[in-house]
Amino acid sequence: MSFTGKYELQSQENFEPFMKALGLPDDQIQKGKDIKSTSEIVQNGNKFKVTVTTGSKVMSNEFTIGEEFEMELLTGEKAKCVVNMEGNNKLVANIKGVKSVTELNGDTITHTMTMGDLTYKRISKRI
Repeated sequence: MSFTGKYELQSQENFEPFMKALGLPDDQIQKGKDIKSTSEIVQNGNKFKVTVTTGSKVMSNEFTIGEEFEMELLTGEKAKCVVNMEGNNKLVANIKGVKSVTELNGDTITHTMTMGDLTYKRISKRI
């Protein structure tokens, strides 16, 4: 199953508490909570390029499944991580104490991030 496509955020749960726990300033959280973000994923075998556009902010990360790379985080800092594939539709990574799971089902991507007992979930649809 190919992740390649453009996806638009449809809904999110626990955005504010999760972003606060990550250390984002309140003004950024307030600006970000109502902006619809768009994700563009290009998959070429085990290589991925993920570009997320939220308002005027664009974050882009490129990685190869199973290989360590440096990722730009929401806070603007960089962290090393490894993304692994589970089955043919799930990407899993652990970044600085946060477990990230991105699952593709048909035209819907569910992205769940868990830190301790706090979970942030976003659902995006292919456009």
